[in-house]
Amino acid sequence: MRIGSAIFLIALGAILAWAVTPGLIPNVDQTLVGYILMAVGVIGLIASLVMANPGRSRRVSESRSVVDPNTGERITRNESRDGGL
Repeated sequence: MRIGSAIFLIALGAILAWAVTPGLIPNVDQTLVGYILMAVGVIGLIASLVMANPGRSRRVSESRSVVDPNTGERITRNESRDGGL
């Protein structure tokens, strides 16, 4: 679940819990459904923020050394990049 969909669920749950007249949908407790949607949205928001933590990213470093055939000079190339999932 992404941050946007979690916020959408929180907003939809708040609308169902507090803004819609009770009894609009027969045999359904709209307030309870609203609270459940808000709870799922909050859990999804926390999970997406934890997963987006920059500390989780891995950094990959690579070093290559070659000898230039024309000059005989040793050339070292260092490269680093993020190792994504």
